[in-house]
Amino acid sequence: VQPALRRGTVMKRCIKRSLVGLAGLGIVLGSLTACGHRTHHGGWRGDATPEQQAAWRGKMVERVSAKLDLNAEQKAKLTVLSERMQAQRQALRGSADPRAEMQSLVAGAQFDRAKAQALVQQKTDALRSGSPEVIAALGDFYDSLNPAQQQKVREFMSHRGGRRRG
Repeated sequence: VQPALRRGTVMKRCIKRSLVGLAGLGIVLGSLTACGHRTHHGGWRGDATPEQQAAWRGKMVERVSAKLDLNAEQKAKLTVLSERMQAQRQALRGSADPRAEMQSLVAGAQFDRAKAQALVQQKTDALRSGSPEVIAALGDFYDSLNPAQQQKVREFMSHRGGRRRG
């Protein structure tokens, strides 16, 4: 009875590890395909021209400026932040079609683990190299806000979760 019980425990552990591994793979694949998501409900599109992206960022800066009553210096810092964030998004996305990259991983008889690891490493390197600039721009913008404006930002994030709804 003891060895059979032990085998059952080993099987459960093996199944749990497999499920955790599959969940982890799903998260990685989902994250990578999210980088390639084409539309965002009428907002910025992955295939938008640089002019369209600049126009969208300009509208976002104007909307935030109006809600927070920003002065010219604060607005300039917000513009720099939006440009840094766009550059970071582009670096994460890369020049290839993310959907095609993901499809190439499963094109053969076996999952291309080496290519998947290289893809994850590429995205991680892009994130790591661009993050200091984004963090600095975000810090410069936030620190330039007065206490009332900072409170509005905190309230917005706590009430709406930092996400756009509806």
